[in-house]
Amino acid sequence: MKTYDAVVVGSGPNGLAAALVLARAGRSVKVLEGQPTFGGGARSMALTKPGFVHDLCSAIHPLAAASPFFSSLPLEQHGVRFIHSDFPVVNPLADGDAAVLERSVEATAARLGVDEGPYLRLMKPLVDGFHDLKDLIFNPLTKPPLKAPLLAARFGLAALESNVDFVESRFQHPRTKALLGGCAAHSFSPLTTPLTNAFGVILAMTGHAVGWPFIEGGSQRLVDALVAMLREAGGELEANAPVSSLEQLPPHRLVLFDTHAHVMTRVCGEALPASYRRRVEQGFKRGPGVFKLDYALDGPMPWSNEEARRTSCLHVCGTIEELSESEAAPSAGRVADRPYVLVAQHSGFDGSRAPAGHHTLWAYCHVPNGSTVDMSERVEAQLERFAPGFGQRVVARHAKTPADFEATNASYLGGDISAGAVEGLQVFFRPTIGLPYVTPNEKVLLCSASAPPGPGVHGMCGYWAAQVALKRLG
Repeated sequence: MKTYDAVVVGSGPNGLAAALVLARAGRSVKVLEGQPTFGGGARSMALTKPGFVHDLCSAIHPLAAASPFFSSLPLEQHGVRFIHSDFPVVNPLADGDAAVLERSVEATAARLGVDEGPYLRLMKPLVDGFHDLKDLIFNPLTKPPLKAPLLAARFGLAALESNVDFVESRFQHPRTKALLGGCAAHSFSPLTTPLTNAFGVILAMTGHAVGWPFIEGGSQRLVDALVAMLREAGGELEANAPVSSLEQLPPHRLVLFDTHAHVMTRVCGEALPASYRRRVEQGFKRGPGVFKLDYALDGPMPWSNEEARRTSCLHVCGTIEELSESEAAPSAGRVADRPYVLVAQHSGFDGSRAPAGHHTLWAYCHVPNGSTVDMSERVEAQLERFAPGFGQRVVARHAKTPADFEATNASYLGGDISAGAVEGLQVFFRPTIGLPYVTPNEKVLLCSASAPPGPGVHGMCGYWAAQVALKRLG
């Protein structure tokens, strides 16, 4: 039987990135995926009605557009086309108002009234130095940003604060606070906790520097491109191949897990020391879950705000106070009455997503890990609040609970699509304090978002884990 240099468990973007790096270096690689299709959180399917293309999880891709690894690949030659809407993101507010992030820092600041100057002073240097700051965003702590240390320090000082403390102490306009709060809420953490402002600044900065595009035809096309390049490089893949123990793997020199760290310890069992398993399973906190709704619509969303109709991504909640209240709930074991709803509306900019005259809508909110509460009414109330008459345009809907997420992706434990909470020391040390990607077993590596730099469709967790693997393979 063939012995592989590396077997990769899981075929999300990180697993495929790790496999591709290894295969291009001449190593023999096989990827095992438990589901019928490859892609993990970057898959697309017809969830509602024939002819409607819905992304199963990840739908908007600022970090994919910024990823150093993806930028090095001939993605366009393999059918990947990033589509940009007029604005990267819009936060609807009351009375038809909205906070709007434009590609231009200056144009965004001009919308913020008294905060125009403070926003420019914050964001302009970071956007101008974005290329150098990417080392800080996409590298593990073991590879510090040496290109622009002063710029990195400037970012770091802002990143260390909680989002609420930061915006309340520096800005006055509700638009500015909602704009940065909506971006910070991607952390899945209470906005009053330290380091949540890092997410607000990174995502706003990325929106200015590279935009918040999505992929024409669905996120699946990125995965299909990675799969095609992996096969061209000699890599092998097998779907419908769930792994519950190391004994199921073909002979190998290394195994890389593109799974939640808790899944890795469960599969490895006694191949990892009990002390390490205990440290991961008890010390590495799971993140909140998500409740998701996909819609087929017979017309475009009737947003009260005109700019909201010109973006592919919206943060639907309202003011910074409402955002903070919503994001405090999941970590406290509660569901929010007025949840922060992340919305993607692709079909207005990508005709391949829905039949002529029809549209798709993708929406999810954060809930406690493993929550069984049906959030449909709460989510739809938020959508109706900012898009009156939305419900009349729904021709089909598909709901997905945290348990459904785990059923279609074994790594999404309790609906944790971040592969571990992104708060406190877990922002930097994933899944434990120590060298990233490695375990006490020299044959076992971790290449998922449970490792640095964490969640997002960027492939960099896989890229860096593959560098460790190549060194071990000699």
